[in-house]
Amino acid sequence: MYVQEGDLKYLSGFGSEFSSEDPRCPNSLPKGQNNPQKCPYNLYSEQLSGTAFTAPRESNRRSWLYRIRPSVLHVPFKPLTSVNSDKILANFATLPAEPNQMRWFPFEAPKPDDGLDFVSGLKTVCGAGDVITRNGVGIYVYGCNLSMENSAFYSADGDFLIVPELGTLKITTEFGKMVVSPGEICVIQQGMRFAVCVDGPTRGYALEVFGTHFVLPVLGPIGANGLANPRDFLHPTACYDDKVGEYKIVAKFQGKLFSAVQNHCPFDVVAWHGNYTPYKYNLTSFMTINTVSFDHCDPSIFTVLTAPSVKPGVAIADFVIFPPRWSVAEHTFRPPYYHRNCMSEFMGLIKGSYEAKEEGFRPGGATLHQIMTPHGPDAQCFEGASNANLSPVRVADGTMAFMFESSFNLAVLPWALETANRDLKYHECWAGLKSHFNEQEQ
Repeated sequence: MYVQEGDLKYLSGFGSEFSSEDPRCPNSLPKGQNNPQKCPYNLYSEQLSGTAFTAPRESNRRSWLYRIRPSVLHVPFKPLTSVNSDKILANFATLPAEPNQMRWFPFEAPKPDDGLDFVSGLKTVCGAGDVITRNGVGIYVYGCNLSMENSAFYSADGDFLIVPELGTLKITTEFGKMVVSPGEICVIQQGMRFAVCVDGPTRGYALEVFGTHFVLPVLGPIGANGLANPRDFLHPTACYDDKVGEYKIVAKFQGKLFSAVQNHCPFDVVAWHGNYTPYKYNLTSFMTINTVSFDHCDPSIFTVLTAPSVKPGVAIADFVIFPPRWSVAEHTFRPPYYHRNCMSEFMGLIKGSYEAKEEGFRPGGATLHQIMTPHGPDAQCFEGASNANLSPVRVADGTMAFMFESSFNLAVLPWALETANRDLKYHECWAGLKSHFNEQEQ
């Protein structure tokens, strides 16, 4: 049985301590120490560390798992050859440069005969950096119609932020279970094993960050409240499975897939405590901040989660959403302004239609605007917004667009450049923009 919203616990703050016991085994958490000589119920203790042991206390992340068998109990890993092996990539330096604006019509959902689970349906669209030195990002799309039976997946390379667009994901993790539907997101952090079950065709997006973890953005002058509130993030509760039999563990390591076999279920954690957990978030809980006077604010006001770099104020990646909201700015061109940016912007659409591009940008599709590549509203949007009545108006009702924004210059994989659903006429959406210059007018 998969837990629903009420069965998850609030992740009341990033860095806070949490704990959970499967109710079938009360008092399974050791009292007073992490690693007793013998754990309750004769469990094994195992620490999962998400940061260096010596990281400062406020940023140190680790959890203790009390499990029936330790995760070390498997045969050696071997390279995994599957239908998407050539589409999972981390050596981005070898790819050709592509500075043009790019758009993709909806990526194809799997057909009944495809038989793809989450791992075999995962494909890298673009990325940058290096998984070996652990500094970079990978952006993926996934399409699957099979559940992961007797198998689990984990990434040794980084954290996965998963954004469903079509179909609900039933995710089992070592920490418990989560149901993640379109309009929600989840984060499975580095090293955490999980399996995805689905009911029919599913599709979505994923962002992986190497070498850091997602945190809530600093609010600064916004104050104590706003954007994504800590209390709205949920973590799973312990729910062990003691099945025995052959299970396949798939690892993403240095950008490549490997598999190993073990003779027991990997989700056999009876209890856990710590601050390094998977979690989910409902995007409708986001408290939007916006202008109530004039001008169009920078999209950073819509940041849900950020993965900071070592340079203050610069992110390896941000996860940004554009939710329904009121637009009330006076004397203002209200849609996004035309701009060139020192960040790369990959946008996806979960539902509805995006205000700056009503045509062509569809749920399940994407756009990519590289560093310093100009972009902005299409010609139709510009003409409409330039002459609109500026009464207060609702924006993006029935819509949820998002953006993976990165300070890295992203390289695009060959399959994504060559796929039939790439819109090679994307640039034409700006072709109708014409000069309105009149030197006599002030």
